[in-house]
Amino acid sequence: MSSLNRPARLNRTVLASFGLVLLAVGGFAVTAHFGKLTLVASDSALTPSTVGPPTWVWYVVAAGAIVLGLLLLRWLAAQLTRKPKTHTWRFETDPGRGRTELAAATAIAPFLAEVETYPGAHAAHATLAGTRDNPALALVFGVEQDGDTTSIRKRLETHGLLRLRQALDLDTLPVAIEFRFTTRAGARAR
Repeated sequence: MSSLNRPARLNRTVLASFGLVLLAVGGFAVTAHFGKLTLVASDSALTPSTVGPPTWVWYVVAAGAIVLGLLLLRWLAAQLTRKPKTHTWRFETDPGRGRTELAAATAIAPFLAEVETYPGAHAAHATLAGTRDNPALALVFGVEQDGDTTSIRKRLETHGLLRLRQALDLDTLPVAIEFRFTTRAGARAR
């Protein structure tokens, strides 16, 4: 599952910072070129020497820029793939009499509403991916600071996931569970 165990917030922050630095450098170059920036003269040389570097340096710089650009594009593409692909499930035993279609998000909505009420739970997000023949569930569970992940997981296995499998008429449902602790503390007795 591509959305689990990813430092997505850090990646987006680094990408945004890198983009802002590039915009600032570009803006500096454009304003210096048109003479709007008094710090640098528009007709001044870029380097103090008029002798250029050897030819091989330009090839190394170009190759490095291409590799760096491709790596950054791959990194950016990885940010866009956040959830596994979901499908509309079709239940048809006799196509001549019609068919029933069920969106994956609709199928897990009651399950999410139930698991969010578990003691120590803060929030739950899930993606039901794959087809009916090959399903997979990715569950990201927000837990309060003092929440007991062992009891939540046990209740998920013995109650929540069992009911979801029964509702979807599945024998097995592979599940990837990620627990994320929130800064919110649970209810305290005073």
